Amino acid sequence: MNEQQVFDRYCELQRYVGWSERDAEQVHALLPILDPCFGELVEDFYHEIERHPAALQVITGGQAQIDRLKGTLIDWLRQLFSGQYDARYVFKRWRIGYKHVEIGLDQVYTNVALSRLRGGLFKALESRWTASPEELSQALRPLNTLLDLDLALIEDAYQTEYTFRKQATERLALIGQVAGGIAHELRNPLNVVKTSVFYLLNARNAPPEKVSQHLERIERQVGIANEVITSLTNFARLPVADQQPFNVETHLHDLISATEHPENINVIIDCPQSLPCALADASQIRIVLGNLIRNAIDAMPQGGTLGLSVQAQDPYVEISVTDTGHGMEPEQLIRAMEPFFSTKARGIGLGLPMAKAILEKNEGRIYVESEPGKGSVFKVHLRSSDHQNPASAFTSLTNA
Repeated sequence: MNEQQVFDRYCELQRYVGWSERDAEQVHALLPILDPCFGELVEDFYHEIERHPAALQVITGGQAQIDRLKGTLIDWLRQLFSGQYDARYVFKRWRIGYKHVEIGLDQVYTNVALSRLRGGLFKALESRWTASPEELSQALRPLNTLLDLDLALIEDAYQTEYTFRKQATERLALIGQVAGGIAHELRNPLNVVKTSVFYLLNARNAPPEKVSQHLERIERQVGIANEVITSLTNFARLPVADQQPFNVETHLHDLISATEHPENINVIIDCPQSLPCALADASQIRIVLGNLIRNAIDAMPQGGTLGLSVQAQDPYVEISVTDTGHGMEPEQLIRAMEPFFSTKARGIGLGLPMAKAILEKNEGRIYVESEPGKGSVFKVHLRSSDHQNPASAFTSLTNA
């Protein structure tokens, strides 16, 4: 966030706690009383740090760095009581949380450190207070609120930067995972092509049927490689969802009509009357449901029952795709949504991750339940058109 964004956020927090100009004046009036105590408070602060290795380990510059930090903390305390809480003040506070992530200091030490400073300030003020106890209580209230606001700023910056770095690390890990998956998926067809090309280049007087056989192998493997690349391209270029009400039952019937399935698979569709429309991008949801239907068919090579049901589960519409196939082992179930993980011999492993990404864009969820030897059920939750304001539950996608 830039300086203005941070300041706007701080102003919002001030309004939340009812901070006023009168509070700022009251805190500023305490500076002459407490300023003589700042040196002692800072010495106590860093003396305590020396007793905790986990906090001390981030100080790598020895005594010279500690002396600089002591001066910085005294400046921090004087700014706290300045009464001027403008954008520059706020951004300097916010940068503290960012710095803590950079040096690897756990936020818990910031919380307890500020608690120690708070206690020291309160104790010093009480020992030097000459007015009534009621006035002391009135003076402590805005100071306590201001310290809370400072801590909120630091925590916000810490969480923002920590989350950003964590996501960057996860993206790098995903790139590595995807790269490994691509290499694995392309290496097999390339090896087949390589052996066929070697034969065609080196075989003397190869029979026409052998030449034809190897050319067909090359064509088939090129098709497999192209399928991998197409799947990756579709996954990467998923457009923004155009969420509109649509009739789920109609789409299920259309999908079944368009999907080839063996005669030994019995299809049952159960959709009650007066079912509300789902609110999502219908073309994207067709991709999700089509993938789930094909997976269910593939899971029943010996035949079985494919169940498609829809029901209203306020505030969403639940679509279930059930099969009576081989099911998944617990370890397979855990990895079902991972890119390039597949239980099929020739599976690419991008179908379910793509379904998850699509539902994420449509503020939906996907759940999976499976038991070895008994089959699987995938449940898709989409917002009902009767509830067009998404609940917080729809802001992330969870698989269970």
